[in-house]
Amino acid sequence: MTTTSAPRRVALFVTCLVDLYRPTVGFAAVKLLEQAGCRVEVPETQTCCGQPAYNSGDNATSAELARSVIEAFESYDYTVAPSGSCAGMIRYYPRLFETEPDWQARARALAERTFELMSFLTDVCGMTTVEAGLAETVTYHDSCSGLRQLGVKEQPRQLLQGVRGLRLKEMADAEVCCGFGGTFCVKYPEISGRMVADKADAVAATGATTVLGGDLGCLLNIAGRLKAVGSPVKVRHAAEVLAGMTDRPGLGDPEPG
Repeated sequence: MTTTSAPRRVALFVTCLVDLYRPTVGFAAVKLLEQAGCRVEVPETQTCCGQPAYNSGDNATSAELARSVIEAFESYDYTVAPSGSCAGMIRYYPRLFETEPDWQARARALAERTFELMSFLTDVCGMTTVEAGLAETVTYHDSCSGLRQLGVKEQPRQLLQGVRGLRLKEMADAEVCCGFGGTFCVKYPEISGRMVADKADAVAATGATTVLGGDLGCLLNIAGRLKAVGSPVKVRHAAEVLAGMTDRPGLGDPEPG
C-alpha cells in the first residue's frame, strides 16, 4: 500500500442506507480509511444529508438538514462518505444558502473537504493497493452521482486491481443509470423497472459472479431485480471487497441461520 501524508481527522458520513441496510459498508469504510493512515471518527449527531427532501422540491427541509450536517462535520479535516450520491449532495450545500452568506460560507468550507470514499483513498490519501483477496470475476456499475458530479470512475477500478484473485470484466453501458435515482424509482416505477431490467441483463452478459458499485441505493435496486429473476449473481459495495469483508451474503441474499 502506498499513501501520502494522510489527514489527521476524518469524519465518516455513514449515510442512511448504510446505517439501515448494510452497516458492513460503514465498517469497511473505517477499515480502509485507517489503512490509509487516517484517524476516523463517526459524529453521533449526523443526520440524513437532505437529498430526498431536495429531490422532492422541499428546499426548506433540505436546508434544515444541511445545517445539522454542517454543524456535525465542519470541525474535521475531511468528511468522507461511502456514497457518491450523499457526498455530491453535501458538495451542493452552498446553493441552498444563496441568501444566507454566513451559512453559505460554512457550507462551502465543508463542501470543499467532502469526498466519496474511493476517490478520497486514491486522490487524497494516495492509496494504490489494498490488503484483500477475492477469487471471483466481478463487474462494476458506475453510479450517476459519483460519476457525473464527482468524477468517480477510475478510482474504484484502480483499487480493485489490487485485490488478489479478482478479475474485473466490464459490462456494456456501465455508466448508464440503473433506474434508482433517489425518488425517481418511486415517481416513475415503470421506467425505473425497465432501466434496472436492462442493467441486470448487462450484468448477466458479463458472466460475472458479483456486481460491485459505490452507492448502496443503486446496489439495492440492482439486487432486487437480480433476485426477482432468480439470478445467482451477488451484489456488494466495492468497499466490502476492498476491505476483505465478504463473509456476509450479498445484498438481497438471506442471512445464514
